Amino acid sequence: MFRKIREQYLISKIKQGNKEAFSEIYNSYLDKIYRFIYFKVSSKETAEDLVSDTFLKILNHLTNPDKKINNLQAFIYQTARNLVIDHYRQNSATIPLENLEKTLPDNKNHHLLNDDLRTVEKVLSTLKNEYREIIVLCYIDQFSTKEAAQILQKPEGTIRVTLHRALKTLREKIESH
Repeated sequence: MFRKIREQYLISKIKQGNKEAFSEIYNSYLDKIYRFIYFKVSSKETAEDLVSDTFLKILNHLTNPDKKINNLQAFIYQTARNLVIDHYRQNSATIPLENLEKTLPDNKNHHLLNDDLRTVEKVLSTLKNEYREIIVLCYIDQFSTKEAAQILQKPEGTIRVTLHRALKTLREKIESH
């Protein structure tokens, strides 16, 4: 609740021309958005470019006095998601699966973890994009189903059902792998 109030306050400051307010938003979302985009493009340079484009679009939208944003987090993720989709449309490519091990901390069992991650990566890459996306949002980015619903602009019930189906399919494919 506090985050939303703080973000609405920052948005009003940005509309008044306060650059530090945008810096606060940028700093709080930069790593999350980079990881979100990188998970979809698997290229550092492309991810960096798309992150820059995301925040530029957001700044342009926020500085427009006629535009209103009710949920900044959902708006930022939707913007990033749309830019990734546009990127692949322009390049006529399919969305590759991300490198999961780069988002997880190192530990003593790193080689075992890498083997497991490679298996999950292979299996995830066989899932349809809708299933991959919901698994990444809910389990990698740790969004609630309500937050994922806002980002994907779908009803929360639809997200829960899709997540359940995605996990069932993932489990079945891992067991048969």
